[in-house]
Amino acid sequence: MKVRANGIGIEVEDSGDGGDPDRPVVLLIMGLGMQLIAWPDSFVQSLVDAGFRVLRHDNRDAGLSQHFDAAGTGNLLWQGLRFQLRLPVRSAYAIQDMADDAIGVLDALGVQRAHVIGASMGGMIAQRMAATAPQRVASLVSLMSSSGARGLPGPRRDVMALSLRRPLARDEAARVHHSMQLVRLIAGPAYPPDETALRERLVRALRRAYRPHGLVRQMTAVAADSGRERLLARIACPTLVIHGDADPLVPFACGQDTARRIPGAQFVAIPGMGHDLSPRLAEVLLAHMVPFLQASQETQSA
Repeated sequence: MKVRANGIGIEVEDSGDGGDPDRPVVLLIMGLGMQLIAWPDSFVQSLVDAGFRVLRHDNRDAGLSQHFDAAGTGNLLWQGLRFQLRLPVRSAYAIQDMADDAIGVLDALGVQRAHVIGASMGGMIAQRMAATAPQRVASLVSLMSSSGARGLPGPRRDVMALSLRRPLARDEAARVHHSMQLVRLIAGPAYPPDETALRERLVRALRRAYRPHGLVRQMTAVAADSGRERLLARIACPTLVIHGDADPLVPFACGQDTARRIPGAQFVAIPGMGHDLSPRLAEVLLAHMVPFLQASQETQSA
């Protein structure tokens, strides 16, 4: 369903309400260029089975939410150079705008407070939510994300090179092939993707929406998001930071730094985990997330 959030149209999926207005809410925020369907169905259902109402949304410029094509994409290489030189990066919108979008989703659905789980860029959005709207965030799970602090390691060179490369052709097969190459590269040694399931997942996403220019604008917004690391000390809600020790896109040190900067944060390292949320990995993550969410909910209900 489409809602009006923070003044723009945002696509939302609402699961597990069950007609119970007191059912605690989990808001899932996906990462760079990804759609709400990137959260495995089994992952969502497990949260519902654990007693939560689960909200997912397409971030602006992704999926079925409002796009910003009128803003153009700018020169990504030039903005990347400015980032390397520690100069201000110009973007069409900010990560804080995307955090405000997520708050707008809660407003549109009449949800006062939610447990927030963010993956990769979604973790950055969730961090800003918890720091700037603490009354709306019951707990925070930052997954395979970063504090954004200067000096942290960046993506492995081969990952960055493939990320910036375009598919060899514009047809569906070429786009799926390119995406499969990237997922194989970043998935991590312990959780390699099932080829058939991965292809089905990518075809489904491509046919639902294809927004390469939105991906570029989101990427620029991440690069422009300076100063977030200083905000993390404000986060007072229960926080769980999860990161794979084999992540070639957002290296392990980024997760460690995030946990170090958030007072009282729990840190969980997943051996062999890279930067892909496969159904098999989801089961491992849920073993840490569900008890954390339930404990956070019980503390606030007491």
